[in-house]
Amino acid sequence: MLPTPMAFPIQKQENEENDLSLSLPKESGLGGAPYLHLFQDFWCPTVHVQGVNNFQKHFDAKDNDVFVASFPKSGTTWLKALAFVIVNHHRFPSFDHHPLLSSNPHQLVSFPEFILSHDLHDNILSLSNMSEPRVLGTHLPFPSLPESITKSNCKIIYICRNPFDIFVSAWEFFPKLKLVSLPALTFEETFEKYCNGIMTFGPWWSHMLGYWKESIARPNKVLFLKYEDLKENSVFHVKRIVEFLDSPIIQGGDSNEVIENIVNLCEFEKMKNLEVNKSGYIENITEKKNLFQKGKIGDWINYFSPSMIEKLSKIIEEKLSGSGLSFKVHS
Repeated sequence: MLPTPMAFPIQKQENEENDLSLSLPKESGLGGAPYLHLFQDFWCPTVHVQGVNNFQKHFDAKDNDVFVASFPKSGTTWLKALAFVIVNHHRFPSFDHHPLLSSNPHQLVSFPEFILSHDLHDNILSLSNMSEPRVLGTHLPFPSLPESITKSNCKIIYICRNPFDIFVSAWEFFPKLKLVSLPALTFEETFEKYCNGIMTFGPWWSHMLGYWKESIARPNKVLFLKYEDLKENSVFHVKRIVEFLDSPIIQGGDSNEVIENIVNLCEFEKMKNLEVNKSGYIENITEKKNLFQKGKIGDWINYFSPSMIEKLSKIIEEKLSGSGLSFKVHS
């Protein structure tokens, strides 16, 4: 059987990109699969180098696309659920028979940089044929997004989290992934790497600051959210998302009721307790139940020594100084 016209170029490209990952500096650290490679000034897991490259080269954004961008372990699953429900309210107005009740948020909102690491032609076609407006996710830092995203009129909702809680959530989550066995590191060793920015899609400070600065420069393009704010006043911040997306929800006479229903549908414990999220895998990489851990604010206090608290506090102060971005330390 003759190969498709794209087969030879894709095979050549894959070989080139495999060579690329071999040529990049590498480290072990949280989210390494099996390693983290320094690629375009961020730490990219080995398994995603090719997908990131394909995403940058082949993805065509549409003006009505909505992207959920996040640093890992910052509330991604929750924000994917909220964005999907808001954007698709005209398609799925019923909260009693909603796709979110029978599908995991990551099945409804995919990461192009993950799925484009394989079957490139088929997945590009699949992405282009999605119902519009498309809701997609990304962990890429802002400077590494495809130009079609940064230069189009598509919208980006970004979520980040207190760096203390990010570390603890990542420490509990990444060892459970079904990937190539990770080099074993102690809690202290992993913490030192994290303080140096070495974590999947890190450094965390440059990731946050990239979207933060863009949200100030282009507030109609990027909406910047903090996990803690969303948790403490969900209705207020979901309303911000609705307004940012120019959703028809806001024009309805029952907009407040709809927003409260959206908040309730996407509530952490509710999603965690759905049968669909108690078993099965996402992309054969992680069990769905692992995507719903504690969801608490301030749980880091149960893990950190006084010297670790002092060290990370100083790094946060130093890295975010003068930016206007800050975090409340909950303990």
